[in-house]
Amino acid sequence: MSEGLFIGGGGEDYGVAQQLLLKYANRHGLIAGATGTGKTVTLQILAESFAANGVPVFLSDVKGDLSGLGAAGSESFKLHDAFMERAAKIGFADYSYSAFPVTFWDLYGEAGHPVRTTVSEMGPLLLARLLELSEAQEGILNIAFRVADEQGLALLDLKDLQSLLVWVGENRQSLSLRYGNVSTASIGAIQRRLLVLEGQGGDRLFGEPALELADLMRTDLDGRGRINILAADKLMASPRLYATFLL
Repeated sequence: MSEGLFIGGGGEDYGVAQQLLLKYANRHGLIAGATGTGKTVTLQILAESFAANGVPVFLSDVKGDLSGLGAAGSESFKLHDAFMERAAKIGFADYSYSAFPVTFWDLYGEAGHPVRTTVSEMGPLLLARLLELSEAQEGILNIAFRVADEQGLALLDLKDLQSLLVWVGENRQSLSLRYGNVSTASIGAIQRRLLVLEGQGGDRLFGEPALELADLMRTDLDGRGRINILAADKLMASPRLYATFLL
């Protein structure tokens, strides 16, 4: 395992190999530029370099450009000569084609492994922020989760939560004595927000089996980190669902 990542060469040091020390790789960064300036290739090289150093990687692929990481190129490719010329210019002297261990994920289960989590694992605080609830509405959501905990009820999907909120509304008088005022108007507002999330495909995200972070933090038999790619081209059309998954 090396101590740094190759990130190419540019600017005044054009043609000189540049390295990013692994111990500084936990910083935030931004890759920006006009179309055709190499943003995607830079991202691919970073992902490959991390994987080669045994670091698992997660990528959100909004255009479908990153799937090629899982397959090796070929010298018969029509742009092979251009690639080799470019590699020499940026100091990538040992450039060669190779495939990396890749796992594809997809909330819709069409272009990769389906992704699931449970409402209970999401929790009331994160769910309230996601749904942009008011303080009063968030309070009622906390009451619902407290009741579920005390009664040993599993909140697996949106239908479980919607049913629980109906029960909370029907028993609001007794619950108000213990937890404070339970407003039917606030319950209705939460239900409407859940309908919006469900309409964007939220019912596909919530359920079992739930994805664990350990599923993304894997290495291959040769010690390389697995590159996890989320198919987000279709998901981008549902911003609330996309934000839910990332959170």
